[in-house]
Amino acid sequence: MKRYFFPALKLTIVLVLMTAGIYPLFVAGIAKMAPGKGDGVKVERNGQVVGYANVGQQFTGDNYFQTRPSAVGYNAAGSGGSNKGPSNPDYLKTVEDRIDTFLVHNPGVKRSEIPAELVTASGSGLDPHLSPEGALVQVPRIAKLRNVPEQKLRDLVKANTNGPLAGMFGPATVNVLQLNLALDEIH
Repeated sequence: MKRYFFPALKLTIVLVLMTAGIYPLFVAGIAKMAPGKGDGVKVERNGQVVGYANVGQQFTGDNYFQTRPSAVGYNAAGSGGSNKGPSNPDYLKTVEDRIDTFLVHNPGVKRSEIPAELVTASGSGLDPHLSPEGALVQVPRIAKLRNVPEQKLRDLVKANTNGPLAGMFGPATVNVLQLNLALDEIH
């Protein structure tokens, strides 16, 4: 037994040092070279931090573009999905409630026109992006409440749409925080 115990103990100590010490320090070092220095890319307005570029947040006013629902209440410290599948009755009720709420706040929109992303949470619960369609379906409501021509808002969505990565990887997206900040600049 002694023949195996000490090599196993040495290996355990080496692996603990590597996986709990060296590797985390290495990853933290690389993160410090990334935008935001590993703390996230802060979005500021008038010297105040109003959010983070890659963390979703809730907008409660009907005069703002709404983002995806969150299964974790937009809590970046505890990101995650609901883990409920599409056949789960509780999940289906939640989605149905979200559809009903969306239709109440967007009376001119038909049920079939609601993009799924506006009534289903992302896997992280913190997705800050919508598809351009997810933003455009909200334009009539916001135009009416802000007394702004719909075409001006469509142009704003288009101006804040990021194409696929390298022109071919992934879908086009709109960062909802950036879009709402640009919306506040319209007079």
